[in-house]
Amino acid sequence: MKVKLILPALAEAESPFWRPIKYSLFPPLGLATLAAYLSPDDEIDLQDQHVETLNIHDTPDLVIIQVYITNAYRAYALADHYRKKGSYVLLGGLHVTSLPAEAAPHADTIFLGPGEDTFPQFLKDFKNKRPQKIYTSTLRTLAQVPPIRRDLIKRERYLVPNSIVVTRGCPHHCNFCYKDAFFEGGRSFYTQTVDTALAEIDRLPGRHLYFLDDHLLGNAKFAGELFEGMRGMNRVFQGAATIDSILRGNLIEKAADAGLRSLFVGFETFSPANLKQSNKKQNLQKDYRKAVNRLHSLGIMINGSFVFGLDEDDKDVFKRTVDWGVENALTTATYHVLTPYPGTQLFKDMEREGRILTRNWDLYDTRNVVYQTTHLTAQELKQGYDWAYKEFYSWSNIFKSSLKHEAHKHKLKHFFYQGGWKKFEPLWNMLIKSGSLNNMLPLLEAILAKVPAARKEDLPPADQMPEALEPEQAFSPVPIADTFTPLPILNN
Repeated sequence: MKVKLILPALAEAESPFWRPIKYSLFPPLGLATLAAYLSPDDEIDLQDQHVETLNIHDTPDLVIIQVYITNAYRAYALADHYRKKGSYVLLGGLHVTSLPAEAAPHADTIFLGPGEDTFPQFLKDFKNKRPQKIYTSTLRTLAQVPPIRRDLIKRERYLVPNSIVVTRGCPHHCNFCYKDAFFEGGRSFYTQTVDTALAEIDRLPGRHLYFLDDHLLGNAKFAGELFEGMRGMNRVFQGAATIDSILRGNLIEKAADAGLRSLFVGFETFSPANLKQSNKKQNLQKDYRKAVNRLHSLGIMINGSFVFGLDEDDKDVFKRTVDWGVENALTTATYHVLTPYPGTQLFKDMEREGRILTRNWDLYDTRNVVYQTTHLTAQELKQGYDWAYKEFYSWSNIFKSSLKHEAHKHKLKHFFYQGGWKKFEPLWNMLIKSGSLNNMLPLLEAILAKVPAARKEDLPPADQMPEALEPEQAFSPVPIADTFTPLPILNN
C-alpha cells in the first residue's frame, strides 16, 4: 500500500512575517508516530510543506493530513484533490477535533483527539474494508506506542531534528488553551513510561534534544525519574514548564543536572484579574521574578511567553511587558495577540457575548485581532504587539538584557542566542537554501553549554520564596504542541 502523510504549511508561512528558520525547526513527529503503526511492506512518503515543495501528482492509496487552524483551508484543498484522484483521505488534529462538522465533508475518515488508540483500529477496519467515518479517542495511554519512524524524517532540513515528546497534554486548563477540546472524553495529561522515554532518547544521535511537551515538569514523579535517568547521558536539552513547577521543590535542579539549558515559560500577564479570567490558576500569587532568578542561577536561559489583549490590558501593557523582560534578562520573548481558538472556553464565551469578529481561520495566528476588544482598540492592540517585538529585539535591548547576568559566560550566551535568533535572517535563509541548516547544530550545542551555577547560599529555597505577585511581574497562551502531530506554535 502506498501511504502519504502531509503536514501542510501554516498560512503565516506565506505571509510578510514569514521567517523560514522558524518553520525549519522541528520535524512533524506526530505523523512519524502514526507511520510506525503501518506495515513494513507499505511504501510511505512523509512530506512537510514548510521545508519542501509538495508533490501532488502522485496517486497514493491512503493520504493522512494534519490540520491546524491556520493550515485548515490548505489541508482541505489537498484532501479534496486526493479524493478526486481516488485516494482514501484521513484528516485529524486540533482543528478537526474542534470543528468536526467543518472537516468531515473533505475526508473519508476524520479522527477526533489523539490517534494512538484510534489509528491502529482504523488500519484493522481499513484492511477489512469496513472503515468508519469518525474515530474518537477515549483510551489514553502511551504504553503500546511503537518507536517513531525517524527514518522518514529529512533530518538535514531541520535545525532541531532531535525533537521528542514524552507526555501528552497538560494538567492545567487555561481558558484560551487549544488542547482542552482535543483531550475531551479522556485523560488530558499522561506520560510514557520512563524506560520507554529513555530508550527513545538513547536512539537519538548527537547531544541536543528539544522536548516539545506542553509541560515537561507536569508529572513530578515521572519528570524526576526521567532526569535521573538522563544524568550521565551528556545531553543538553530545551523544554517548557510553568512558574509553579519552577518554584516548587527541587525538580528544576534535577532538570538542570540532567542537561536542561533553556526553558519556555508561560508568564502571560501582569494582571491577577487577567489570570483569573483565563483560569490560569497555576500563576496566581506566584513570584515571577523569583522563578526567573532561580532559572538564571542554574544557567538556564528563558523564552518568556506573553499574551496581549486580555480584558484588563491597557495602552501601557506593551511597554511594561518589554521593560520587564529586558530588566529580568529573558533570553527570548514570544508575544501573542489573544486568540479565541474554536473549541476553547474563551471562544465559547466570546461567541456568546457576540465578540467574535471573523471566522477566517487564516487570521487565527496570534498576530491578528479577531475579536472585539475592551480597553484597547484593535488597531492599538496590533500596533502594540508589533512594537513589542521590534523593541524587545532591538540591539540596544539585546545588549542591555545580556549585561544583566552575573556570569560573563551567561552574558555571552544570552547575546549570541538572542542576537543570532533575530538579527541574522539572511544567514539563516542562505543555510536553508543550501541544505546546510543542520550543520549549525554543533554551534547551538556550544551556546547551550553549561554555565556555572550561582552559589546555593545566594539563592533562597523554593519554600521560602515570597508568594505575592508584584506589580512588575508577569505572563503564556498557546500549548506548545498538539498530539496528533506535535508542532510548536512559535511566533517571531
